[in-house]
Parts: sequence; C-alpha cells; structure tokens
Amino acid sequence: MRPKLVIGVAGGSGSGKTTVAREIVERVGIGRIAVLNQDRYYRDLSHLPADERARTNFDHPHAIEMELMVKHLGDLRGGQRVPVPLYDFSRHVRTPEVEWIEPAPVLLVEGILVLSEPALRDQMDVRIYVDTDADLRVIRRLNRDLAERGRTVEGVVEQYLTTVRPMHLEFVEPSKRWADVIIPEGGFNTVALDLIISRIEHIIGPRASEAVS
Repeated sequence: MRPKLVIGVAGGSGSGKTTVAREIVERVGIGRIAVLNQDRYYRDLSHLPADERARTNFDHPHAIEMELMVKHLGDLRGGQRVPVPLYDFSRHVRTPEVEWIEPAPVLLVEGILVLSEPALRDQMDVRIYVDTDADLRVIRRLNRDLAERGRTVEGVVEQYLTTVRPMHLEFVEPSKRWADVIIPEGGFNTVALDLIISRIEHIIGPRASEAVS
C-alpha cells in the first residue's frame, strides 16, 4: 500500500504537537494512519558514560539520526514496512527491540525538527506547525519529563536554559516559515483540527462507520 497523504507536525517542545498528532490519529482511525515520531530516532549513546550522555544537546539536529528517519519515511511512502527504533529516555540509549511500522493511507511525521530538515519536509504533502506560548511549553515539558522520563526539576530547568530554548530559537521557530498550516494552542484548537480532518477525508474518504451513516 502506498500512502495517499503525508502530513508533518512540528512545533516547540511542549507545544502540544503530540496532542495534535494523537487527535488526528484518533479521528482518522487506527489502520488508516501510520505515525513516524522523531523522538524514536535519537542516536544511541550507549558508548558514552552516563554523565556524558546526560550533558548531550538533545535539541540539536545532530542528536537525531535524520538519515535513518528520512530513509524510513521514503520506504513507507514506497509501500514498505520499516523497523523503527525504541528509545530509553531515562538512560539515553536505544533498546535492542524495534517496532515494525506498516504503511497506511496517511503517514503522519511528528517532532520538533521535522520541518527544519529538507529531506523530510520535501516528502510531505501538508506541513503543520503548532504554535504555543513559551511559558505553557515549559510547564508541559517539566510535567512530562518528571512523569515519563525520570528527570528532576533542577535537571529539566537546566536543560531548558542551556539547550532547549537556544535550539528552539535557532532551529524550531524558524521552521515555522515552511508550514502550510499554523495551529495556535495545539490540540485545543478544534476549528483547525476540523479543517485538517476534512482535508484528509477528502483525499482518503471518511471512516467506514461515518460513510454508512
């Protein structure tokens, strides 16, 4: 199966882009959409001591194995399934396992840097940027990293000031210019989401249950 539509969703850390992606997946329907998440492509740092791993700038494009992500997107567009890495954020290493992602009518590519990478951007039919105020992004990132990634408050704050904010200003925010659609307030913007879903259904058709009704 070759996808009919490739959608990119970018935005700053904590902007709500993952919420947007999740909402699109839920409304399009599992089985009709496949997701390629940039966070799965962090480079394996198992060869480094633990303290050096923790000091890595994970918000710089070099932290992502973009060439592998680009290849996987191309393979999916060609109708091939791909072995996507699994990443352990508490230890900053890849696990031995992979997750096989199957192609679907819609491919959704999500991550802070997916619009800043030309080789990814050029494979997208629709490019979305989720635009959220910095204070909200900081709070969301803090909550996520404490709950899901085994971080401390001090560590999250230090990382934000030393790498997250500078990299956002240098790479993420400028990528907004490549967006076809800019969504303020992320997943809470129901009007923007309705328009995106309408575009998707115009190309691939409505879900079976909706088509019958």
